[in-house]
Amino acid sequence: MLAFVRSAAILGIDAYIVVVEVDSAAGLPAIATVGLAQSAVKEGKDRVLSALQNSGFEMPPRRITVNLAPADVKKEGSHFDLPIACGLLAASGQLSTDSFQRYALAGELGLDGALRPIRGALSMAQAVAQSGLTGFIVPAANLSEASVIEGLDVRGAGSLSDVVAFLSGGSELPAIHFDVAATLGRRAGATLDLADVRGQEHAKRALEIAAAGGHNILLVGPPGGGKTMLARRLPGILPRLNLAEAIEVTRVHSVAGQLAPDRGLVGQRPFRAPHHTISDAGLIGGGAVPRPGEASLAHHGVLFLDELTEFRRNVLEVLRQPLEDGEVTISRASRSLTYPARFVLAAAMNPCACGYRGDRRRPCRCTPAIVRRYRARVSGPLLDRIDLHIEVPPVTCPDLLAAGNGDTSEDVLARVESARRIQQERFRVRERVFANGQMEARDVRSFCRADETAMSLLRAAMGRFNLSARSFHKVLKIARTIADLEASETVRAAHVGEAIQYRGLDRAVESRPTT
Repeated sequence: MLAFVRSAAILGIDAYIVVVEVDSAAGLPAIATVGLAQSAVKEGKDRVLSALQNSGFEMPPRRITVNLAPADVKKEGSHFDLPIACGLLAASGQLSTDSFQRYALAGELGLDGALRPIRGALSMAQAVAQSGLTGFIVPAANLSEASVIEGLDVRGAGSLSDVVAFLSGGSELPAIHFDVAATLGRRAGATLDLADVRGQEHAKRALEIAAAGGHNILLVGPPGGGKTMLARRLPGILPRLNLAEAIEVTRVHSVAGQLAPDRGLVGQRPFRAPHHTISDAGLIGGGAVPRPGEASLAHHGVLFLDELTEFRRNVLEVLRQPLEDGEVTISRASRSLTYPARFVLAAAMNPCACGYRGDRRRPCRCTPAIVRRYRARVSGPLLDRIDLHIEVPPVTCPDLLAAGNGDTSEDVLARVESARRIQQERFRVRERVFANGQMEARDVRSFCRADETAMSLLRAAMGRFNLSARSFHKVLKIARTIADLEASETVRAAHVGEAIQYRGLDRAVESRPTT
């Protein structure tokens, strides 16, 4: 007897429908799995047989062939256990094949028949909805995640017996209505507040500009100045996720196995802070079975690289593509996978090897040559992709004892979202450009028109500091964001003057005397 059960498989962060074909024929008892099934899928037959036996079902001694169609694409993962088990029951006459007409199935089985969580349930639910099927049965732990997709009848099951009873019409499986609006509107109660940072008004202003324009930012200063404290508060002033962005973020985290159990949707901007010992595959993704890296897990959020100069150079260089394109492509002999990776890069580093250059309380022991070698650990092309270079001096005692804390994160967020609305209107005719930090050179010429006084100031700065053409465009993009925060249509001299202050490494390096 032949049975057909629909499931889904993950390819990158996308999913596609897989038809699980199960044939029961006369012959020596055996189970053969075909259709480019990888090891986790092939090992599933032993889990399936034990789960069936321990759930009270009997398998007649026949020759079983399981085919996963389309057969020319590799199938990964343990989530095929449930559809294979139900297919075996249907092929042996213990379950009606009519019950599979509406529902796709996915779930990993324990030896006792319990259903365990799977990766990529949200992507699978999207594929099921797009295929025309009306229902999807998943493990109970994945019910919230899969229920994000509207118009799909998603059911959560705790065991194989529960699924069989439901498909046979003997009982019901729980379903929920996921409140997307409440999840996206909720701000995390433990969100770090910018008002907790004493002093550092210059750096806090730079963080606001970075959030408003989607600019990458580098914080340079001695230890203890608050660089990490500032960076950790950046997600709290980024605009709230919309539904499309939240689904993208959730899909990446689900495929990577980073989604917490029973969490349906990632409602806040992610913040990823990998250690400087990370490998290039860990940062952008990879492995024998390619998985998303930290850059993709930071999609629509913040990737924070603390102690930037301690990262291996080859690791930092792999960030060039995602910083330019907003995505990571991982190529293997058999296929290429693309993961989204559009994030705000926040980095922190000491100003020199000893860490105390510019600190009035502790003398710096580094010669100019040592400082240049230390800063050369970060390549010029990578620094060129960072818009804001901010000096973070040590916090003084009066700042620490001051009573006023300044603007809260909610105050800054209101200004940031107002500036972002201006940019969304500006770039409505441009694809893949949503904020000033993503503008290319032709966009700068079109959208960053400055008055004559501002251009005169910028020309003078280029001559004095020997700014490159790339720095010229960076200054204009930052000035455009400052103007948006003031709701100004024109970039004025005050905006350009403030923007020049945020290119500290250009001034420190390019303006030094030459011999």
